[in-house]
Amino acid sequence: MSERHPSGAPWRNFYGRFKGKGLRKSQEAYLDEDLAAYSPGKVGWDVNPDRAALDLEALFGGKPVWLEVGFGGGEHLVHQALGNPEVGLIGCEPYINGVAMLLGKLRENPAQNVRIHPGDARDLFDVLPANSLSKAFLLYPDPWPKKRHHRRRFVTPEHLDPLARALNPGAEFRVATDIPDYVRQTLIEVPRAGFDWLADGPRDWREPWANWTRTRYEEKALREGRTPHYLTFRKR
Repeated sequence: MSERHPSGAPWRNFYGRFKGKGLRKSQEAYLDEDLAAYSPGKVGWDVNPDRAALDLEALFGGKPVWLEVGFGGGEHLVHQALGNPEVGLIGCEPYINGVAMLLGKLRENPAQNVRIHPGDARDLFDVLPANSLSKAFLLYPDPWPKKRHHRRRFVTPEHLDPLARALNPGAEFRVATDIPDYVRQTLIEVPRAGFDWLADGPRDWREPWANWTRTRYEEKALREGRTPHYLTFRKR
């Protein structure tokens, strides 16, 4: 992009909410006392204007690294971290209330293999080394249902191209959504970014999505009668 913030960062529109209803005092304490310990390193433009790559080898001791983009309340991220201690997980979420909820869950179930970026995934992509991730999750992303807003969805080249760069060849990218049109756009755009869709039929998600746990958004979709869709892709 040609336009730049005074810090040197590109002007990136963030499509969503950074903060919702007021945080509880306990959640404010989680952010004040715990968040720094889960930092993946220097991600923001204010602390890393040269966009030096993160040292994931040092961060996770050589473990394979997984990424969850937009972890919401952190249900899935904590479940994966506790069930897969042999991997390192980075969760990315700009909505600070969700970050506070995840930190509360980590107080109850500490997981040393988790790191949290409380901001825009595109800033994290800037500093992830190429071919450094073994798996990525995009679970119930903001659907942006109006047609004029579809460019704001995650499944666009602005997000998918840098994600593909960061994933290892053969790495999996898993997408879950209850919005049929989001499925349509995902099946068009993700293969264009260098992925193959692994489709064996409607039962397909239960086997490759081992260790799955429902998120609050999936529970809401089911309560409201919407059908979840589970799509698994592999980077070519």
